[in-house]
Formats: sequence, C-alpha cells, structure tokens
Amino acid sequence: MIQRKLEIIQTPHGEPGFLGKGHTARAVIQRTYQESDPFILLMDDFLDKQDEEPAGGPHPHGGFETVSLLLEGEIGDSAHKMKAGDFQLMTAGSGVIHTESIESKIRMRLLQLWLVLPKKDRWASPRIQDLTAAQVPVLHEKGVSIRLYSGTLHGVSSPVQNYTPLLIADITLDSGTEKTLQFPAQYNSFLYMLNGTVAIGDDAAILQQDQVGWLAKSTLQENGALLLKAGKEGARLVLYAGQPQGD
Repeated sequence: MIQRKLEIIQTPHGEPGFLGKGHTARAVIQRTYQESDPFILLMDDFLDKQDEEPAGGPHPHGGFETVSLLLEGEIGDSAHKMKAGDFQLMTAGSGVIHTESIESKIRMRLLQLWLVLPKKDRWASPRIQDLTAAQVPVLHEKGVSIRLYSGTLHGVSSPVQNYTPLLIADITLDSGTEKTLQFPAQYNSFLYMLNGTVAIGDDAAILQQDQVGWLAKSTLQENGALLLKAGKEGARLVLYAGQPQGD
C-alpha cells in the first residue's frame, strides 16, 4: 500500500464571472494539463442572483465530458434540472448543445469539471447521466459521511458509467475524526476544501478552506492510502481522482 502525501497546496481566488453581477468564478485547477491529466479544468461558480432576468442559456460542447456537482440552489432546463446535492455527467462526445439556465432570484454554487475522454472514445455518442441527491450512495461511519458520486470506494460503487476512470467523493468529517481512503495510487488526485481544515498523510500537512491540495502520485499499479484527520471545527472536502490518459 502506497501512502499518498500532499505535494502541492494552492489557493485559487475568485474573479467576476461572465453571468454578471453576483457571479464569482474560481478556477480550482491551476496546473498545466500535463500535470492535471485527465482534468482539463474545474470551476467553482457562485451566483447570488438578485433579479428575474434569465442567466445562462444554450451553448455547445464536443470531444470531452462535463461533470457537474451542485452544492446549492438550482440550475438547468426542465429535462435536466439540478437541485442541491445532484450530480450530472454529460458526455459531449461528437457534439451537443445544452442549456444551463438560471431563471429567477437564487443563490447557487456549482462545481463543474471538464474531463478528457480517452482517445478511442473522443467522439462517442452524446449522453447525459443524472444522479439525484437521493440516488447518491452514502458511506456512513462514526464521525464520517462520504457521498460517492463517481467510481468505487471501500466496496461501494456509484451507478454512473465512466469512459475515463474517475472517483468523486464529497467527504464530511466531524471534529478530530480520522479516515483512511484507499484508491489507485497512479491516479492524479486532488482535494478541494469547502469548509474547515484537514491534516493529510503521516506528516499531517494542513489544508484549509478554499485551498486545493494535489497528492503525489505513483507510477506503480497499486492501491494508495490517503489518511485524513479533521481539525477542531471539522472538515468538508471533495476528492477528485482520475486515471491519466496521456493524450
């Protein structure tokens, strides 16, 4: 078992977003694609919309996947409306036009990842997989709650189907709680802190709210062990781990 350690800590800053007043956009991934593969980008979009004017609208994608986790509010059209805690994986593949619209006054926070498709699947037929909050597998232990949106963790699997092997987990730890996670050591992996603080690995490197922590990875095809210990105020973080595609 390879012990995963914190390699890089970054603190992305929010900037005015394209949806206008009340939109703050934070680019979570601030590394080159060669370093972040298979992750192209991840945006943390917060919108405090104070008017009734529609925001967003139809737009095209092709050749990759969008992976959306809605933390707060509502977004989308009637066919694929998302509410807080919902997850959506959209394979743009050969090309889609879709709508992410916000129609009324609302507070919304969305994490949207752009994920590379394997070369052989780059132009796959488009599809959308919606996973409502009620459908998300949840691992409960004393002081630990893990919502598993994609992949397999500790014997539990998400129903979402993946072209690119991908693990996404929303993890909440009570004050002082420890948890060791096991997943492939060769995956590019990072943690995005939503609340609190967490100590990572045997050296207890500290990651704080709004920070991103990239884990050192291995070239060996073995499982890795990631030790997490929450600070006194507890911790909530999202784990992203994916198999590099090299293309």
